[in-house]
Amino acid sequence: MTFNDYLLLFGGMGLVTYLPRALPLLYLAHRKMPQWLIDWLSLIPVAILSALLAPSLFTDTANRSIAFGKLEFLVAIPTLLFALKTKSLGGTVLGGMLLYWLGGLV
Repeated sequence: MTFNDYLLLFGGMGLVTYLPRALPLLYLAHRKMPQWLIDWLSLIPVAILSALLAPSLFTDTANRSIAFGKLEFLVAIPTLLFALKTKSLGGTVLGGMLLYWLGGLV
């Protein structure tokens, strides 16, 4: 591949990742959206986070089964309670890491 091919490749990749993000933003920037759509869109980050975390918290990949006694799940409970009480992202991350490290020692 030549240098021009790489430039075309990188430019194409940038365009393909930029357009799906920019077009809805440009289209909806000056429009009034219905309240039900705004409410629905506010649930998307929670749904994505749940979909990313649930498999690692609740499943045992070796046996392909649900396992509620995993270290990750046991550490997630007090970490969640700490996060709800303090609303501190940094404290929650550090506390969760500390609990996970302590749980690995046991």
